[in-house]
Amino acid sequence: MASERALLLIADIGGYTEYMGSHRMALAHAEVNTGRLLERVVDAAPGFELIEIEGDAAFLARKVDGVDGDATLAATTQAAAGMHRAFHVEREYVAKNLCPCKTCVGADNLTLKFVAHVGEVASQTVRGRTKLVGIDVIHVHRMLKNPVQAPEYVLLSEELYRGGATSVAAPVQEVAQELEGIGSVRGYYLEIDALPEPPAPTPLPQPSWVDRVGRTLDVAGRGLPYMVGLRRRRRDAAPAV
Repeated sequence: MASERALLLIADIGGYTEYMGSHRMALAHAEVNTGRLLERVVDAAPGFELIEIEGDAAFLARKVDGVDGDATLAATTQAAAGMHRAFHVEREYVAKNLCPCKTCVGADNLTLKFVAHVGEVASQTVRGRTKLVGIDVIHVHRMLKNPVQAPEYVLLSEELYRGGATSVAAPVQEVAQELEGIGSVRGYYLEIDALPEPPAPTPLPQPSWVDRVGRTLDVAGRGLPYMVGLRRRRRDAAPAV
C-alpha cells in the first residue's frame, strides 16, 4: 500500500450521549436528527473527502500537496468555521420542528468540536470498503480524548500547528496530552468563536408554520424504521483504532 501525506479532520458532536434518550421514539428521532446534522457538516467541507461516519462524528481527509504548512492550517480552520456554521443553522431548524420529544426539543444543547492532524496515511480496502490506516490515523482519533474545557473548539496537533502557526490570527492555547500507544504530545486549540467568519451564504428564511409541520412529519417518517426494528442505529462510538 502506497502512502501519502494527508490532512485528517474529525468533526465530533458534543453532548451526544446525553442527547440519546431511553425511549424508543427519542432514540429514533435522535438518530435521524444527528444524521441530518452530520450531512450538513460534511457538505460544508467540499475540499475534504468523507472517510467514515463514526457514530456522532465525521472523519474526513484531504490530500496535502507540497509542504505549505500555512495553506494546510488555513484549510483546517476555514473548513472548521464553515462546518460549525452549517451545524448551528441546521441545529436551529431541527429544534424548531413541532415534535415535543426530548431529543427534538433538546437539539439546542448539541455542540461541535474538531480535532485535526497531518501525517502519512495509506488506503486499505476490505470487502469493497476503503479506509485510511496508519499511526497518524490513530493519532487524530486519540486526540478526541483531551482536557480542553471549551464547549466548541479546534484542537490542532503540534505537527499541524507548527507548520503554519504564523497564519493563525485567533488566540491559541497549548495543551498537553497523553495518547495511548503514542505517548506524550502537545496540542494547540482555538475556540470556534475566535475564528474568522467564513463568507456568509444567502440567509435562510425563518421556517414557516407549514415548513415546521413538514419537518416534523419528515422526522417522524425517517424515525419509523428505527422504531419498528427495520433499520439498525449507527454505533454510538467511533471504532477502536
